Amino acid sequence: MPNKMRGGFRFKPYEKPKQSPFDVLFDVFKELIVHTAGDFDEAIDWLKELDAEYNLTTPDYTIEDFIEDLKKKGYIQERVGNNGGNGEMSITAKTERLLRKAALEQIFGQLRKAGSGSHKTKHGGTGDEHIGHTRAYQFGDGIDQIDLTASVKNAQINHGMNDFQLDENDLIVEETQFKAQMSTVLMIDISHSMILYGEDRITPAKKVAMALTELITTRYPKDTIDILVFGNDAWTIPIKELPYLQVGPYHTNTVAGLRLAMDILRKKRNTNKQIFMITDGKPSCIREANGEYYKNSNGLDSYITDKCYNQAAQARKLKIPITTFMIASDPYLQQFVQRFTEANQGKAFYTGLKGLGEMIFEDYENNRKKRIR
Repeated sequence: MPNKMRGGFRFKPYEKPKQSPFDVLFDVFKELIVHTAGDFDEAIDWLKELDAEYNLTTPDYTIEDFIEDLKKKGYIQERVGNNGGNGEMSITAKTERLLRKAALEQIFGQLRKAGSGSHKTKHGGTGDEHIGHTRAYQFGDGIDQIDLTASVKNAQINHGMNDFQLDENDLIVEETQFKAQMSTVLMIDISHSMILYGEDRITPAKKVAMALTELITTRYPKDTIDILVFGNDAWTIPIKELPYLQVGPYHTNTVAGLRLAMDILRKKRNTNKQIFMITDGKPSCIREANGEYYKNSNGLDSYITDKCYNQAAQARKLKIPITTFMIASDPYLQQFVQRFTEANQGKAFYTGLKGLGEMIFEDYENNRKKRIR
């Protein structure tokens, strides 16, 4: 496409930035290492197959060269075996951080950059962020809110230059805005259905979790996020373990996940709390008081679903909204989500995997806009 002149501007053909052989392979490797739950050997096997089909390497730069560069750059390391010898290769903490950053850019790449801190609310008042609006002084306003320059100018207008005085009626204060803090628990379904019928649903869920944790820890450091997974039971996982997350031969104990999420949030001091739940299957399991499991994978079992509705109502009493992201389109599953959402007065999205991250972030932003009193 030739260069064109229009309105005084010269447009050049777009040229994709040239990548080094390492960068080309590394972009693919980062995707594969998430898909393989951190299994380096499996990721390299997949990389070799892709190389054979798409010619990713050259005679001057092979897969073996790429692996050596991964070592030199600190992206992989050899595990020490039980007998003291070197064992299998594994990714490092540096790579784990890079995967979270890559997930953030991939899922939330359209976001405008912002400084570290908290999001604004729509409420003005005594806060800690100036918003550029002024008003007359009111009893109870802090001295630190007074706009001295505007107040002096106001006094000159009111009293004249020759008889300068400054009284309460001359004072101008600058409006500030509240910064809401949010505590979030992200629940991820790791039941077997997340890889059922040959569809990989766990990898996009992991990417969302990595992106959300990276977003909060880097851009909103005053917020908190906890990750929990639920199958037959529920347990928390540290952020660094997200790339290694795998599904198991589990049923779906939604009740256990909700109970753990609320236990976590009860301990948080923030006023604003919320739960995100990513799931693709109906509740099919609960753990009885005697420690035994009641399981039923056939249809919607009212004995199980009623306990889920009770948990949703309990969260509502605690003022904890639950946003459910149902990765399914089955009518009977939607029926469950509708009743669950009604009990909590929360939100629900029926979604495919594409666009899941953007929807989660949009809801994260909306739910944070609450005034802290």
